[in-house]
Amino acid sequence: MGLMKVFSGSEILALALQGKIEEIGVNTIVKNNIQSATLGGFGNLGQAVELFIQETDFAKANPIIEEFRLSI
Repeated sequence: MGLMKVFSGSEILALALQGKIEEIGVNTIVKNNIQSATLGGFGNLGQAVELFIQETDFAKANPIIEEFRLSI
């Protein structure tokens, strides 16, 4: 089992997608590079927040992910 990145972008969008994915019973992991950079004392450029799911859950979560991508 491995993790698959399904989104990277703003924290607001990542949390919105996380909620939609978790509503269907798929666990997510959020990597927040903004908080990490702030705690480390330096800034961060690029995509700030990444959302991951287990590879085995991709088939279940993919319709939600695609619908979300089309809506933004």
